[in-house]
Amino acid sequence: MLTSLSIRNVVLIDKLDLDFRSGLSVLTGETGAGKSILLDSLGLVLGGRAETGLIRQGEDKLSVTASFDVDFKTSPLAGVFAQYELDTPDDELIIKRTLNRDGKGKIFVNDQPVSVRILKEIGRFLVEVHGQFDNQGLLNPANHREVLDAFGNYQPLLVKTRESYHVWKQAAAARQKAEDDIARARSDEEDLRHWVDELEKLGTFSGEEEKLTRRRLELMNAEKLIDSLNGAYNALNGNWDILSAVRQAQSAMERANQLVEGKYDDIVAMLEQTLINAEEAVNEIEAASQSINLDNGELDNVEERLFTLRSLARKHQCAVDELSAVLERFQAQLNTLQKGEEGLSALLQAEETARQDYVDTAGELSRRRKAAALQLDTKVMTELVPLKMEKARFITMCDKLEKSAWNENGFDNVCFTVSTNPNSPQGPLSKIASGGELARFMLALKVNLAQSSRIPTMIFDEVDAGVGGATAKAVGERLARLAKDVQVLVVTHSPQVAASGNHHFKVEKATKDNITTTTVKELNPQERQEEIARMLAGETISDAARAAAKVLITDTAI
Repeated sequence: MLTSLSIRNVVLIDKLDLDFRSGLSVLTGETGAGKSILLDSLGLVLGGRAETGLIRQGEDKLSVTASFDVDFKTSPLAGVFAQYELDTPDDELIIKRTLNRDGKGKIFVNDQPVSVRILKEIGRFLVEVHGQFDNQGLLNPANHREVLDAFGNYQPLLVKTRESYHVWKQAAAARQKAEDDIARARSDEEDLRHWVDELEKLGTFSGEEEKLTRRRLELMNAEKLIDSLNGAYNALNGNWDILSAVRQAQSAMERANQLVEGKYDDIVAMLEQTLINAEEAVNEIEAASQSINLDNGELDNVEERLFTLRSLARKHQCAVDELSAVLERFQAQLNTLQKGEEGLSALLQAEETARQDYVDTAGELSRRRKAAALQLDTKVMTELVPLKMEKARFITMCDKLEKSAWNENGFDNVCFTVSTNPNSPQGPLSKIASGGELARFMLALKVNLAQSSRIPTMIFDEVDAGVGGATAKAVGERLARLAKDVQVLVVTHSPQVAASGNHHFKVEKATKDNITTTTVKELNPQERQEEIARMLAGETISDAARAAAKVLITDTAI
């Protein structure tokens, strides 16, 4: 709720600090005293339009600061703060807005700068004003469904509808994807079959390109390789002096080793291994020489294979080693096409089952909404009679949306409509009712919606316009009843409404040295009685008016 409001240099207000409490607070004062300035100031910290004409004459800038007591554990504001990455306070929310003569201004939410757009988003969860600002709260048809649902109290059914809608849409997306896949596969079927046949006949494998490249290099240098290998073979196998020398050295070392009881075992072993390696090298060189093919036919085959592989890789825009994966993908697409009809049938059935579940759940939600709408209409109409609007009609319309507009909240379009006379057509609240009528419609609605309201503070302006006597008393009674559930501020000219308040503020205007200033004072019980007597009698307050004011306050308290 709103706990304090500090205003600096706004129109007629020089400096003003007000504290507010729960319950019903009434603001009274003569016409032109400046009551609307308070609403304009509060509107600034709720995201209202800032105009330099609001800056007090002779000053360079204005500022308005408002404090709110908010339980962020339960308030929807927690989601807004998380969305815009704002630090969440423990309980006190402070909003400050300034405006300079050049039209530039600043907005702070708990010392964090924010834009007007974010401020409006925050403000709509803090205060709802009836009577001066259009398209806020209940005047906005976009909010009517949510308001009716809160009144109807069928939250589990709302959750079920939301869940069934998402299941349906997921099933529809899966079916659509399958259809798209089949359509793509069918359009490419002839090419796919050709590509699969081509790649299957090719029979490529990972690493084949590298293997063929090496073999091609060998074949291109076959003659040089054979010459080199023969040279190596002849050098080892034909030079018996080398092998003979190694054998002689081995024999000599073995004799010497015997004389020293194996001291030269390592040398003997090395000579033996040298002889073995030399003989093995001769055999390997001979085998390598025999493996080299001088037939140009193999070289042609290798080069043709490489050309085919690389040509197909370019065709499918991949590396040669990826051709086997491309083949698997094409085979999978053909398989999708072959088995697609059967799978699509199952997906279609799943989608229809999910759609029917949504229709059934949304249908039950629609029935609950219509029942809640009838109940709300009856309650509002009951409240309108003592508010001197017995000829008015309030009807909650629940029209079914087109299928294309069905959503997670069901298929109902909810709209509050009114007619102010028996033969008048029903129409939107904001367009049919006048200012005073609108405020009373809002009051009748809010009295019934108070316990389900998500907005902690409500302000009514001109709620008593054009009424008096018993009707004004009825307005005051309903405001007081509403104030048991939410904080209510009302700007009023009615003594009956003023007498219903828990707290009374008087707005006054005074001129000194040709400078006019508006002040606001919270009245004590005696001052309150005097103010209500003024409202009853006018400028000259009689003892009878004071007595009547006392009776009025006493009766209202009872």
